Amino acid sequence: MNSAHVLLPLSASERGLGGEVFGAWCQTSPPRPPSPKRRGGRRSSLTLLTVFVLAVAAPARAEPFPVAIHIDASKPTGDLKPIWRFFGADEPNYAYMKDGKKLLAELGELKPKAVYFRTHNLLTSGDGTPALKWGSTNAYREDADGKPVYDWTIVDRIFDAYLERGVRPYVQIGFMPKDLSLKPDPYQHRWKPGAKYEDIYTGWAYPPKDYKKWADLVFAWAQHCVEKYGRAEVESWYWQTWNEPNIGYWRGTREEFRKLHDHAIDAVRRALPTARVGGPDTAGGDRYLREFLEHCVRGTNHATGAKGTPTDFVSFHAKGAPRLVDGHVRMGIGEQLRGIDGNFAIIASFPELKDKPIVIGESDPDGCAACSAQVYPQNGYRNSTLYASYTAASFARKHDLAAKHGVNLEGALTWAFEFEDQPYFAGFRTLATNGIDKPVLNVFRMFAKMGGKRLTVTGDGAVPLDVILKRGVREIPDVSALASLEEKKLSVLVWHYHDDDVPGPDAAVELALAGLPLEKGEARLQHFRIDDEHSNAFTAWKAMGSPQRPTADQYAELEKAGRLAATGDPEAVRVENARATVRLKLPRQAVSLMVLTW
Repeated sequence: MNSAHVLLPLSASERGLGGEVFGAWCQTSPPRPPSPKRRGGRRSSLTLLTVFVLAVAAPARAEPFPVAIHIDASKPTGDLKPIWRFFGADEPNYAYMKDGKKLLAELGELKPKAVYFRTHNLLTSGDGTPALKWGSTNAYREDADGKPVYDWTIVDRIFDAYLERGVRPYVQIGFMPKDLSLKPDPYQHRWKPGAKYEDIYTGWAYPPKDYKKWADLVFAWAQHCVEKYGRAEVESWYWQTWNEPNIGYWRGTREEFRKLHDHAIDAVRRALPTARVGGPDTAGGDRYLREFLEHCVRGTNHATGAKGTPTDFVSFHAKGAPRLVDGHVRMGIGEQLRGIDGNFAIIASFPELKDKPIVIGESDPDGCAACSAQVYPQNGYRNSTLYASYTAASFARKHDLAAKHGVNLEGALTWAFEFEDQPYFAGFRTLATNGIDKPVLNVFRMFAKMGGKRLTVTGDGAVPLDVILKRGVREIPDVSALASLEEKKLSVLVWHYHDDDVPGPDAAVELALAGLPLEKGEARLQHFRIDDEHSNAFTAWKAMGSPQRPTADQYAELEKAGRLAATGDPEAVRVENARATVRLKLPRQAVSLMVLTW
């Protein structure tokens, strides 16, 4: 076999621990002691383990360890669904502000009119002034006689900001307006990073004092949306009630939440019988999710008295659990995937729901976007390529878990957006900072370049799914790929991920491509990369001296550094017998997208 061999460039610098910024984070909280190591290997080849261990123990410029990845373009496993196209945030009002509009436009460009945004506080009382974990629209108030007064001005402004930029609403029906709350005072919280998280649960989290007024509010809102945006547009949206009712976001009972949900969904369906409705967007799920779904399938509807509640999609949340170990961040990818695994099993146990679309309504490495790494050092991954490699590795496994349970995964929503007027790279879980894109956003740009059929990928560098579910990626790194085939285009997303944010050797990856639609000839290879040198405004910002007031020239340079970058010009690749070989060196926590066209 005469296959083409293309050697692609290695990043010029090793990735460190985040420099001065990381050091400052570590000083805010003492590191936790390391967890005991678990016994047992994950690969059949002890040779690879030995090579990796020796490489880690060697000097900084250790020899790369070999990884072989095989992709057979003749063996598709089904459509590669764009599950990545969902985003969200606590604070709705940022959507129409300067940097919010800029970022929304970038999200809309990924897949116009197919990207969705979910947000809290769409019915919360207030003047629209945002704060951390807070927002408001003042959509509802009551006059002196207790009669409802609706005002859609701010919520329209939010939805307009989405739709004008190719983004559609994933409508969260909540929270409780002050004049409708059973316990309205205190109402607006003043939470700041470092304060008790429970401080956020104030009057907006309580049940309504009148369920008819609640239902009338939701009906009027949905009806207004149909009148303003058109029936066909609103039919494309998702509608769901509240957020994480199984924790402090809901101060009522489980049965009261089902009542709230039934009345809300009935109201939406009365305004638009073809509306797409679902829920419950629980924190995790477990027994609460099972009981809720049992009610939706077989229970008595609180609003109609009929059996069950309309359910077009099922939603729950899944979060990882990073922590500080020996002065460095250790991610918790295993915890997030275990949550998804368990909830998929619950949904699959209902024959009536097994084929329903599932949206993981928040799917993230940790549980608090507004908890800055300057106060919570375990969140120190957020500016770096670690967030990017985690995202690549975890999204691929979400596809795998859906296949394992035979469920219909439609989306996994990334709860990250931007915080207006905060310091640059302050350690929030965001996609951009002050209008400058972070490395993680470029993973979604990579995802957006993929499509068509998902291909079979095998290799000796992937951590098996069952091992990740049991103990994460704590031993040998996870070096694997997600591949797709479209007409005359093969895309391969390759990542080098490890839970521990410490230096390690590069992976010398060999991609063996077989079953190509092109039997013989020349293909064109474009290599996109996220590492220290490419698609990384954070390293560029640090190289400038970490300016909090960058000059116009510096800002333009950071904007450019934040975009998805190629390693160089496209290269020619010879294909023989429908086969080709591509080699690349991939630094730890880096991600590459190889796009082969012919």
